[in-house]
Amino acid sequence: MQNPTRPTGLRLTIYLGEDKMDAGQPLYKSIVHEARTMRISGVTVIHGTAGYGRSTRLHTSDVLFSEDLPVVVEIVDTESKIDPLIRRLAARTDIGMMTCEAVEILGARGLDDPKPPTG
Repeated sequence: MQNPTRPTGLRLTIYLGEDKMDAGQPLYKSIVHEARTMRISGVTVIHGTAGYGRSTRLHTSDVLFSEDLPVVVEIVDTESKIDPLIRRLAARTDIGMMTCEAVEILGARGLDDPKPPTG
C-alpha cells in the first residue's frame, strides 16, 4: 500500500547484452553517462551470469570467455526525469527490452521532493 507521505517515482529497467556498444564503449556505460548528465538520482548496473532473450539462445558464464552476458540497468527517479530518458532510449534497436513501473521511494536523497529528508 502506498504511503501518501512518501515520494513516488518510476523504476526504468533496461535489459541488454554486455556486448552491445555505443560510440566505442559498452552501451550500459553510455546509458549511465546519459542518466548522470540528465541529473537522474540513481542508476545501478547489474551483471548477470545467465539469461536469454527473444532468440532464446542461452547466454551464460559457464561458457569460457562468453562476451554476451546479460546486463540489467535500473534507474529510479521521478516521472519528470525518467520520461525524457525513455524517449531517448526507445529509438534504439540494440536494447533487448525496457520496463517501467511505479515505485514508492524510501530514504532517497536528491529527488524532486519538496520535503527535506528526515532522520
